[in-house]
Amino acid sequence: MNRQEAWNLVCEYTQSPQLRRHMLSVEVAMRAYARYYGEDEEKWGLVGLLHDFDYERHPDVAENGHPNTGAPILRERGVDEEIVQAILSHATEVTGVERQSKMEHTLYAVDELTGLIAAVALVRPSKDIRDVKIKSVRKKWKAKAFAPGVNRQEIEAGTAVLKMDLAEHIQIVLEAMQDAAAELGLDGQQGN
Repeated sequence: MNRQEAWNLVCEYTQSPQLRRHMLSVEVAMRAYARYYGEDEEKWGLVGLLHDFDYERHPDVAENGHPNTGAPILRERGVDEEIVQAILSHATEVTGVERQSKMEHTLYAVDELTGLIAAVALVRPSKDIRDVKIKSVRKKWKAKAFAPGVNRQEIEAGTAVLKMDLAEHIQIVLEAMQDAAAELGLDGQQGN
């Protein structure tokens, strides 16, 4: 499956602009990490783009919900098994698929972080992610009432497995998202 086919699948299964933007955010973060590690940027990007494609139709993270319902669809569409396994591994608790590869660990580490960074951007007066600094993300990180749905422990655990400092991890993901500000709807142009 190529990138356009993956995007078509996302659009077929996901109507929510916010959820589509989340998958795009994870895609750009995964691509940035692929470059960082010298890995296959296309493959890593597809993992990020497709990781939640079934979530809108099956929002329960459960044995008969996300991401288990999406795996057979991905296989039917010819998605590489390594990509399917990586997607299943971001919800080990319901899939039983343990994270093993660097790509799988990276998906787990960036998934929640992209949501926190987007939330930080959207509370800024400019609503432009390019105005967000690492210290702003760190400050909001400590405010547990801010973006309470973001699982900070998951981000910390994923970052630790990558053997990376949290600030460095935030920087990589933030810069990737800043480079794609317009595509992610985080360029201050919402509603204009």
